[in-house]
Amino acid sequence: MRPSTLLRTASVLTLVHCILHTIGGVLAPPSHGAEEIALVETMSAHRFDFMGSMRSYADFMLGYGLFVTVALLVDAVIFWQLAALARARPEGLRPIVAVFAVGYVGLAIVSSRFFFIAPVVTELLIAAGLAAAFVGLPRRQA
Repeated sequence: MRPSTLLRTASVLTLVHCILHTIGGVLAPPSHGAEEIALVETMSAHRFDFMGSMRSYADFMLGYGLFVTVALLVDAVIFWQLAALARARPEGLRPIVAVFAVGYVGLAIVSSRFFFIAPVVTELLIAAGLAAAFVGLPRRQA
């Protein structure tokens, strides 16, 4: 498979990851019973001054979730643009693609430790696509 196709595949997988993360992980209301609802209410109720802003742990959780949404969306766009570059001017793309591949392996490790299997599988698929694109891209000539 061509590197441009692999990069577009990684882009689409990253966009799907972004959408599902946002719908299921950030915007979904509590669905695991009264204890979860009580926990979220407690996290929202206790506000404290943090570097001059009044925040709660619920604010941090939502903010970090949206932060990941934005990062995944940006990654999806970058992978799509890298696919176009892989066709037109592929030289020099290997280090960029390698950094993203290693980064997605790191995300999979974190997800396996703190989350659940769905993001782990998605992140490993993205990393595999990026790694395969890396292998298919030409080496920079000295």
